[in-house]
Amino acid sequence: MTANTATDALLHKGSGLQVVVGLGQSGLSVAHYLANQGYQVAITDAQSAPSLADKLPTEITIRQFGAIDADLLQQAARIIISPGISLATEAVAAARQANIPVVSDIQLFREACTVPIVAITGSNAKSTVTTLVGQMAADAGVNVGVGGNIGVPALTLLNNDEMALVVLELSSFQLETVTNLGAQVATVLNMSPDHLDRHGDMLGYHQAKHRVFQGAKSVVINREDALTRPLVADNLPRLSTSIQAPDKGHYGLITDPEGQTYLARGTERLLSADKLLIKGRHNLLNAQAALALGELAGLPLDSMLNTLQQFTGLEHRCQYVAKVADLDYFNDSKGTNIGSTMAAIEGLGAVYAPKDGKLLLILGGQGKGQKFGDLTSFINQYVSQVLFIGEDAKLIEQHLRAAKISDDVALHQCQTLENAFATIQQVTASSLSQVQAVLLSPACASFDQYSGYAARGEHFSQLVRELDMPKQAV
Repeated sequence: MTANTATDALLHKGSGLQVVVGLGQSGLSVAHYLANQGYQVAITDAQSAPSLADKLPTEITIRQFGAIDADLLQQAARIIISPGISLATEAVAAARQANIPVVSDIQLFREACTVPIVAITGSNAKSTVTTLVGQMAADAGVNVGVGGNIGVPALTLLNNDEMALVVLELSSFQLETVTNLGAQVATVLNMSPDHLDRHGDMLGYHQAKHRVFQGAKSVVINREDALTRPLVADNLPRLSTSIQAPDKGHYGLITDPEGQTYLARGTERLLSADKLLIKGRHNLLNAQAALALGELAGLPLDSMLNTLQQFTGLEHRCQYVAKVADLDYFNDSKGTNIGSTMAAIEGLGAVYAPKDGKLLLILGGQGKGQKFGDLTSFINQYVSQVLFIGEDAKLIEQHLRAAKISDDVALHQCQTLENAFATIQQVTASSLSQVQAVLLSPACASFDQYSGYAARGEHFSQLVRELDMPKQAV
């Protein structure tokens, strides 16, 4: 039976065919969810043999692989698109033109979820803040589900009948097909250019991110970033965060005359920054965001502060790896856009600058259409050596030079991480080297050389461990 005749047979039954586009983890969760709900489901994927195909429910018999089936999409009552597939894909665009609804798994989740949602998006730090808020809720005794873009498909959280709160990390790809999310509290943590190859420009990217605020009951904004402010009614409850002193009733930082920095809410000092295991100014903002989100979700402050002091951060996100030959090595492979890398350079650079230290920065991969010249002012202030790897290495160097990178910053084309580590040994061997820390924060996607940012970060950490082996063997 062809896809069309099978689909026709289903439609004659009045089933309202649900077509899942893309068979990754989220697509698989959608297929199982809809089949369990009694819908007639079909699935299509551009891969000829998707690796998860054998995990599909047996009752899903319409499986069109090798290309996204345009005819199948035209006969759908509703299309559920995976976040990795662009709405501009020809078959999908044609279906939308025919007024066939196209939604994401998050829309299905929103329609089924009956507990409060904490919705978190932003260009950077989504996973850190999502994980931290989830841990704060769990430590406070709340039965919490944590998922979305962080790796656990949202729909699988519905299997927990006792769940009382949901914390969702949401990408721009997921949000562009979500309407009226209705979160208990929503935030855009920050905004910097990312995924412009998909969204077209910053306006398209901004509009996708800000869909997180639709129907929100309260919001958290970043006072350092005007693009995080929603265009919503002024009387909507909101809290704000900042690296400056707090506004009344809001979060920020207070520094005492001795130079000690504190997380603060209004005039109240909550916690000394040196009590945090996560380091860097960007992580002080992340900590505030988590506290503000937790407060608006009803979590107790004392419990949240206890959790915060125990939180060690996430792998591949400014993760301290080791000290070798007096150099600190940091794995920020999750830094896949310039905003994330800016935050890492500024956050760590400020730690070493008082000791007259500089960073050695490793950049490169797939650039995603970003303007890397925006990194220049941060590099000029905190970095003395830049090593380029990956597909867009030469393009990134061109952007930095065009943006007047300082003559005091040495630039090296290395192609691979192995070559970069050989260069690190050469440029730091001199007693005149200012480098005190090596930072992998590529500002790029990793798919030119790796299966993902985690594989890149693991390779970096492995190379650091290999440097340390002779010392350990003594």
